[in-house]
Amino acid sequence: QMQVVESGGGLVQPGGSLRLSCVASGFTASENLMQWFRQVPGKEREPVVGLDAGNSILRYRGFTGGRFTVSRDNAKNTVYLQMNSLSPEDTAVYYCSANIRGNILWGRGTLVTVSS
Repeated sequence: QMQVVESGGGLVQPGGSLRLSCVASGFTASENLMQWFRQVPGKEREPVVGLDAGNSILRYRGFTGGRFTVSRDNAKNTVYLQMNSLSPEDTAVYYCSANIRGNILWGRGTLVTVSS
């Protein structure tokens, strides 16, 4: 069964960093487009950053400044989201998704709270 499972969320102080993990199973992450999204309560889910099968990093509008970056460990079939210089506005549920031949597979998300 194909699935992605996020982890690593939690409470972080403003200015801090956090790394989220997305473990893929049932498929090979490196052969598919992997993306991170986030959703703030009351707002639409928005794309943050992606990593395609050619190792190109896709930066979406609003996230081009470099605070968020994506990487992958092929041996662990895991994709990471590194988040730096976090602010309270980054508080959201972060989701990992896999685009597998046009079919989107979502994880359940992990909550990131940025607060002092």
